[in-house]
Amino acid sequence: MCALVFNAFTWGVSWWPFRQLGALGLHALWLTGLIYAAAVAVLLLMRPGAAGQLLGQRRLWWLVLAAGGTNACFNWAVSIGDVVRVVLLFYLMPVWTLLLSRALLGERISARGVLRVALALAGAAVVLWPQDGRLAAGAAGLLPDVLAVAGGFCFALNNVMLRREAAQPEAARALAMFCGGAAVSLALAGWLTAGGTVPAPPALAWAWALPALGLTAWFLLSNLALQYGAARLPANTTAVVMLSEVVFASVSAVLLGAGTLGVREALGAAMILGGALLAAVQRD
Repeated sequence: MCALVFNAFTWGVSWWPFRQLGALGLHALWLTGLIYAAAVAVLLLMRPGAAGQLLGQRRLWWLVLAAGGTNACFNWAVSIGDVVRVVLLFYLMPVWTLLLSRALLGERISARGVLRVALALAGAAVVLWPQDGRLAAGAAGLLPDVLAVAGGFCFALNNVMLRREAAQPEAARALAMFCGGAAVSLALAGWLTAGGTVPAPPALAWAWALPALGLTAWFLLSNLALQYGAARLPANTTAVVMLSEVVFASVSAVLLGAGTLGVREALGAAMILGGALLAAVQRD
């Protein structure tokens, strides 16, 4: 369980190093791509046969896209938006998991499932409802929210694809996720940089290169911790423990001034997390 808590802590506070390195000119998309490119290199050194396994299984390419979308959207969102709000909207993930499981795995949707979806969506409406009765100004104001919801959808797709491809070699599945984190983020960063939306990476300097390398090692260790813990605990226990990410993110963001948690946000959080918790503990 400690391994899972460590992983949840990593993702809950990851917004802080992303913002610190962003202040040095390294955009979250470029940083995400570099982190996972290094992870791909390490995995290929340890399991060189994984590349052939991945290339030979086209069904795993959906996992590449899902994992890549998750990391690109989430890391970008927490680097520019209200962290509490982003994490809560990201945790609409059980809603998307239910719908994707029906579409891709043929699982039925029970009455309990519908109620959980309704509870979570109502919570999202509470979080998103503007205090002044108006939506955030322009696309820039909506971007973190859109990224958070998209990231949660991609994470749900990632989890469903992992279940569907459970028979595939573990190294191939891990490589697919790492390749996705690198390829999607770097492709998106390059496209947006060419369009002038995202700044190009700064010149190589120890001021950002050393922290980026440290962050890479941290993420690799966190991923290993997730695989270790998830393989030894029931799936519902893993899901409940991972909800602690919201606590780590909310507390750190509020203390460091990167997020707010008023009455409205707290109510929405209770509803969204209530839906996620019920999805973890209920048997349909």
